[in-house]
Amino acid sequence: MYRTISLLLILATVLGVALGSSLNDECDSDKRLHPRLPDETLKKLPKNKNAEQEETIEYWRSQAKATVEKLREKKENTNIAKNVIMFLGDGMSISTVAMARVYAGGEEIPLSFEKFPYIGMSKTYCVNYQVADSACTATAYLTGVKGNYETIGVNAHVPVRDCEAGRNRSTHTTSIGHWAMDAGKDAGIVTTTRVTHASPSGMYAHIAFRDWEDDYWVRQDGCDAERVDDIAEQLVYGDTAPRMRVILGGGRREFMDRDAHADYETGRGGYRSDGRHLINEWLRNGPVGENRTFVWKRSDLLAVDPHRTDRLLGMFEPSHCAYNLDKVHKNLDEEPTLSEMVDKATDILSTNPNGFFLFVEGGRIDHGHHDNQARYAIDETVEFAKAIELARNKFSEEDTLIVVTSDHSHSVSFSGYPNRGNDIFGTAGTGKDGIPYMTISYANGLGFNKHVDLVKGQRANVRNMPDAGEDNFEFPATLPVELETHGGEDVAVYASGPWSHLFTGSYEQNVIPHMMAYASCIGNGLKACKN
Repeated sequence: MYRTISLLLILATVLGVALGSSLNDECDSDKRLHPRLPDETLKKLPKNKNAEQEETIEYWRSQAKATVEKLREKKENTNIAKNVIMFLGDGMSISTVAMARVYAGGEEIPLSFEKFPYIGMSKTYCVNYQVADSACTATAYLTGVKGNYETIGVNAHVPVRDCEAGRNRSTHTTSIGHWAMDAGKDAGIVTTTRVTHASPSGMYAHIAFRDWEDDYWVRQDGCDAERVDDIAEQLVYGDTAPRMRVILGGGRREFMDRDAHADYETGRGGYRSDGRHLINEWLRNGPVGENRTFVWKRSDLLAVDPHRTDRLLGMFEPSHCAYNLDKVHKNLDEEPTLSEMVDKATDILSTNPNGFFLFVEGGRIDHGHHDNQARYAIDETVEFAKAIELARNKFSEEDTLIVVTSDHSHSVSFSGYPNRGNDIFGTAGTGKDGIPYMTISYANGLGFNKHVDLVKGQRANVRNMPDAGEDNFEFPATLPVELETHGGEDVAVYASGPWSHLFTGSYEQNVIPHMMAYASCIGNGLKACKN
């Protein structure tokens, strides 16, 4: 019996070898998992400053030893955070961070916030959606409560676009900026989007639909604009925003009437339909003797004296601030950088001896991804990292907590087998159709139309596209949709300063403001000063 079994096993082995040798290599699942690259590709040396060292055993062992020693020497900082700065990279997925690193200096060179000592992961879903938008996430990471998709500053009892439900004050959630001001600190907002956009409005607005930035759109959805306060109106007259020391970003159009007013720069009307000029109303809304300043261009912003300005409102575009690449390549000299806005905002906020909370958004990372325009998105991420570096260098880790995170991910992919040092915006290999594919691609978006020739039934060759090097070039997408979608995976949280060790692990996104409040001893929850 045993002899029979042995013969059968031998026969099976022989047949397997014979059959295997007759099969095409591509049917071998193991080999298909790690395709053989062309020999000429493998011969190319890494294009980085450490190329020769990286070929040695000693380099990697020394690098690992230094990292372990640094981790071993980390000490928990349990000081009370006088200041807290939250940096929000809108749509800044982990893939986006990795691609920005390559773009900024190389695969091995970390962005400023990647050097922070503590890192965690945040779960971004809304109460009613698996994949979140920037409204429900802003409610989570700024007010500590999760809500429904497209709603801001209200709990999940408020359905989207429900005119009356959003007016119920029992559903309203207050932000960490509000908590900070209640504790005697100052608060502010800096963003590259409209100041009434979803992320920044999480600091002060309570509304059932994120698009109700002005009264016109409130009316368009069938609501009574006399009863439903739009987001711009809440910035001027709400419970939180009027108390803020500084608000900088874009979005002038939401504060001006479409017929009665002309924009300072373009001469065109705004979006409002109620005849009001809310910027002028904001200037008049303060108490007698308060010095309120409004600026709409870079030179005026830089000229603001932080010791002579009680409140500063700056809006540098009718809509969103310009992309950094457009500022550089189109000579938009009166458009401030994110770093310049952060610098001025912190100068003003620092005049309060009790400290401050500042929310900073790199909001156009998200917009670049939505349009499949990866160059814009990646460059905005690098500008975002520069602003974080400025803030970290400006304020001591002993008394200033800085938290960096994203609200949600995107469907962008960093893939293929590109050479080390390859242009992140270049090609990564050749597909089975003989046509090159790019390192960056999207699961969906309008890039589908550019990269797929439906008439010929094949992909277009990017090497034949004359605009492939342009800032606004659309990268390939697999599925055609009007705007590329967000992604639902977790996003990273980076922290430096007092109680930054709290931000390790995996947690719900709404926990973030509670940890920041704990560190700075504000709000009604747990506090480090009571521990």
